[in-house]
Formats: sequence, structure tokens, C-alpha cells
Amino acid sequence: MPKNQKKIVTIGGGTGTFVMLSGLRDYPLNISAIVSMADNGGSTGILREEIGVLPPGDVRRALVALSSQSQKILIDLFNYRFNEGTFNGHSFGNIFLAALEKITGNTQKAIDEASKMLDVKGKIFPSTLTKCHLFAQLENGKIIKGETNIDIPKHNTNAPIKRVWLKPRAKANPQAIKAIQNADFIILGPGDLYTSIIPNLLCSGIKNALIKSKAKKIYIVNLMTKFGETNNFKASDFVKTIEKYTTKNLLDFIIINNKMPTKKRLEKYREEKAQLVEIDEENFPKTAQIIKTDLLRPRGFIRHDPNKLAKTIFQIVF
Repeated sequence: MPKNQKKIVTIGGGTGTFVMLSGLRDYPLNISAIVSMADNGGSTGILREEIGVLPPGDVRRALVALSSQSQKILIDLFNYRFNEGTFNGHSFGNIFLAALEKITGNTQKAIDEASKMLDVKGKIFPSTLTKCHLFAQLENGKIIKGETNIDIPKHNTNAPIKRVWLKPRAKANPQAIKAIQNADFIILGPGDLYTSIIPNLLCSGIKNALIKSKAKKIYIVNLMTKFGETNNFKASDFVKTIEKYTTKNLLDFIIINNKMPTKKRLEKYREEKAQLVEIDEENFPKTAQIIKTDLLRPRGFIRHDPNKLAKTIFQIVF
């Protein structure tokens, strides 16, 4: 990889990170993706509990996002999900990563080996190598255990989240810390605020590394709120929550979509009690540069368009 390429570190997890990485992959950047290890739902949760491995789901998504297009059959294989028999509901990629972790005896080694097979552009680092779970305390005092129970709530979703933490206390992956220290730009998001982004910031060492880093920090605001997690959040509420778990005036750039989806596309989200995030620019930190632009996919789910998002980030970097 050329030495003059800008070092970009992304911090997040889930679909948001997948979308962003799949766009950035095609640009001349030195990419390191730090992904959350808090996931405990679905195939990932079963493998965590039954085999004792770290959650492979977000790692798998990052591997696929950064893999070479020449590896099409391997990408399809990693994404394949069984819908019958003993493996019903399991992703092949999750099973493969769990097996590779057992063979190598080390999560990071397993990821590095999978990266070679998929011809991945960049590096992927778990935010922690500690086996831990995400907890949330609501404003009404109730405590919720597990990322999936926060992400897909069964509790009173009208009570806002007061705070989240990891248990046991998770120590940051040293390689993730090193990536942050050496970065030119650090990107937070997009992704579920409390279940994909903040779990990374809770790993002991990452917050301080972020604060001390001389890298420019970019935050990508979500397109939609999420019921039970960010009810009625405006754009500034997302930013303030990031600052709560790091420090004030951390961000140098805030990227936010200003394209309105059609009413038809918004209908499904109304049923899920999700809302388009309102831009309340007057409440943003004065130290950050606000970039408002069309980031919306032209059709389908209301998500960031990977190419539009990557182009916007590249314009900041260069």
C-alpha cells in the first residue's frame, strides 16, 4: 500500500459500517475498520454462547465490504445464510470465522487470515478482545442486558436510555488503539448510536486515544431515529451523545443528509415509529464544520448511499 495514502480509521458496526466501507473501498485510502464486539443476537449470539467465540457478525460485514470484487464467489459464500436444518439462521461467514478463531486460537489472527482469503483492502480490528455484554439503564431505572434486547426492545420503549456500559469491563484491542494513534482521519458512524457506535467507545483506552489523537474526527449522523433507542432525537442529540461518551468539541466535521425521502418510502418507518432526523444546526458545536448534502439511496430502504457517502468523505480527506 502506498505510503502517501491517508490513514482512515472507521469506528462502528452493523449495516452502517458495511455501507460506508463498501463505498470507501474503491478510493486510494489506507483503511482500518474498528468494529463493535457487543452483538449477541441471532447467529452471532448462538455462536457466542455455544462455542465461546467473540461475536463474528460485524467482522463478517466489514470483511465483505472491503473485499475485492474479484472474490465474488467467496463474498457470496460469506454472506450465505442457511434456512433449514441444524444450521438454520446461521451465516456461513459467521461459522467460518468461529472455526478460524478456534484453529488459530486468536480472534485477530482469524480475521487477518480471512482478510487474505477475501483480498480485503485494509485492516479490520475488533474494538476489544474481551468477552463482554452491553447493558443499558433507562431513565425509569430499569436495566436492560444484551445488545439485542436494546436493539430490538421488549421493554417500555417510551423510557429513554440514560446510560450504557460493558460488563465485564472491556480492555481495548491494542491494535485498535495503535490504528487510532496513527490515523489522519477518524470516522464515527453511521450506525445505531447505542448498539453499534458507543460500545466501541466504552472499551477502556479507546476514549483517551480518540481525545489525544491529532486526527481530524468526522461524525456521520443517522438518517432515521430508532424507536426504543433514539426516540425523537434531532441531529444535535446524536452529536451530544457522542460527546457524552468522549469529550466536548471532539468533532471537526459533521456530515448529515439533507435529501428528503418520498412519503411512500417513509410510510414503512412510521409503522416502526422511526422518524427522519431533523437538522437543528443551531445546536451543533461551533467548532465543527457542518456538511449538509444528499446522501440518500435513490430507492429501497432509507439508508446512506455508499458512493455518495464515500465521495463526501474523500472530499474532506483531500
